Amino acid sequence: MKALQFMSPNVMSVNDIATPKIADDEVLLASRSVGICHSDIELLEGRYIIPFSYPIIPGHEWSAEVLEVGKKVTKLKAGDRVVGECVIGQEHFGFSISGAMAEHFIAKEDWLHKLPENVSWTQGALVEPFSCGYYATVRADNMDASDTVAVFGAGPIGLGVIAASAAKGARVIVIEPSASRAAIAFSLGAEVIVDSTKQNTKDAVMEATKGVGATVVIDASGRPDAMAMTLEVAAFHARLVIIGISVGGVAPTQMGLIQSKELQVRGIIGSPGVWPETIRFLSRTNLDLSKLVTSSFDIADADKAYQAVLSDKSQIKVHVTNKGN
Repeated sequence: MKALQFMSPNVMSVNDIATPKIADDEVLLASRSVGICHSDIELLEGRYIIPFSYPIIPGHEWSAEVLEVGKKVTKLKAGDRVVGECVIGQEHFGFSISGAMAEHFIAKEDWLHKLPENVSWTQGALVEPFSCGYYATVRADNMDASDTVAVFGAGPIGLGVIAASAAKGARVIVIEPSASRAAIAFSLGAEVIVDSTKQNTKDAVMEATKGVGATVVIDASGRPDAMAMTLEVAAFHARLVIIGISVGGVAPTQMGLIQSKELQVRGIIGSPGVWPETIRFLSRTNLDLSKLVTSSFDIADADKAYQAVLSDKSQIKVHVTNKGN
């Protein structure tokens, strides 16, 4: 079978390797769509957050078809459509253990979730990043149609936040300088776009909210200056959720606003415990997230997919597909 392997720092290749054999508690899967994440690039560069060793097959955002199940597998059968979680105890699927960027791969039953029929392979491979955005809206306690949500950043996670917030009925203001990403944000339900390179962010949000500020503020940019600005655009009693990642970044901010506005500020990582809820939400709302996928490559050209991510900053989400068995 064909698989993309990271061989050493910044060295990758599509190789022919043996199809893995399953144990009694494992499932053999055929990948159908696999997304590329910024953390995959960190893995390629040799600087992932937990220990790993080369060669390694990446791929933690994926949808797949069940080909074969082990004797102890009771809830899945051949032909089932599934997605799988990537944080497995102390291991990270697609990082410390080989992932889905291959024609075939193995997983354990308890990592997996069935896909509803109305959720496509492409949508399925977007469940992992969308679950992070959806989780941010869950952690902004009781978000609903009464809220005005300010979202910093319209990358893959930010667009998930926007889609989930709008689907919950909230009014969404997006702070994003990229015109192409702003267009996708509009298509997912954003009502106001603030170009922070041309507008004063605080003034624009205050104008859009008639001086009140946003009742929910979510940073998905990972920019320290944006994190600092969340306090300034927040309304009295607002709920702030920080999901953007900044390791060691600093920016001056008015910390006293947390107290004077009586703000709730919460940092979150990933999407623990909400995958079933996320999948139900996608199915019930019929959200079309496929517009996040800006390029698609066959598994035989998986290395070219990574080159597209590395060379073209306009890409939002690049997918690798496998139409074979």
